[in-house]
Amino acid sequence: MGIFSFLKNDQPSNAKFDFIAIGDITTDAFIRLKEAHVTCKVNKEDCEICMKFGDKLPYESVTIVDAVGNSPNAAVSASRLGLKAALITNVGDDQAGADAIKHIANDGIDTRFIASHPGKKTNYHYVLWYGDERTILIKHETFDYKLPDIGSPSWIYLSSLGDNSLPFHQELGKYLQSHPEIKLAFQPGTFQIKLGAEQLKDIYARTEIFFCNVEEAKRILGTENEIKSLLDGIRSLGPKIAVISDGPRGAYASDGNGYWFMPIYPDPKPPVDRTGAGDSFSSTFTSAIALGKTIPEALAWGPINSMSVVQYVGAQEGLLKREKLEGYLAQAPADYVAKEI
Repeated sequence: MGIFSFLKNDQPSNAKFDFIAIGDITTDAFIRLKEAHVTCKVNKEDCEICMKFGDKLPYESVTIVDAVGNSPNAAVSASRLGLKAALITNVGDDQAGADAIKHIANDGIDTRFIASHPGKKTNYHYVLWYGDERTILIKHETFDYKLPDIGSPSWIYLSSLGDNSLPFHQELGKYLQSHPEIKLAFQPGTFQIKLGAEQLKDIYARTEIFFCNVEEAKRILGTENEIKSLLDGIRSLGPKIAVISDGPRGAYASDGNGYWFMPIYPDPKPPVDRTGAGDSFSSTFTSAIALGKTIPEALAWGPINSMSVVQYVGAQEGLLKREKLEGYLAQAPADYVAKEI
């Protein structure tokens, strides 16, 4: 096992957190492409970005975005909405790690659970940005994942971790079993979906709210069923509330007592970059529930933050404070409501 240390800060040692996000952090370098084209199948899906092979390709710009990733994005979202938030993640002892820690702290997020690993590099991803979509070149550094002494937060938000993190998931599952008062929101990343529900059965069993998109739900369940069956299928794995997004077509949710559909919030202008739209929806939904909102109310909160996020480069700049979000909600079109289906 490697040697690492959790950060020290001047916050009270007995702090009680509303929201602790767990997951990998990275720096994203957005490379704005000039010469590329996109090809899709007849169904307008399964698209590929294409560039000339073996050539020198000019690019328009590079934008560096610090401290992003599903869980860091969720922590920023929760903090701006008024929850006392912390982040469990890992960084190297490099400049990218120092910049990430500073960025997180500046957003009011407690950094005591960030582990710094001597001799390691912080995750660094390259985002090929073309139009309003992006293709991300990812590389997860190998960290020794360890659950710090987190006490009893109201909510844990678990998302993307590296492919050596199964023992950490098992450790977290045992902790949740011994702390039934903690509620878990789970937005699985690529490796967690690949592991399968059986390997993570303790996590699924303790999940209060589960988030994925339609394609991920079909992959998890191994089925091509329609949306109600997908919601039921996810809930059958353990989660009390299943939330399935469908991109610009909206989102669905079920708690076993009803099914709801929520349209997207109208974009004020064409999206700049769709990075983080899913994270903002899921974390905002969770924050709304943590703040005492109902499922239909939480469904109305989520798309507002997604709408705002896609107006900026990166996943965090557009995340709203609660007053601003509620302002958009007050100005929403009359048909912007969660509908029972």
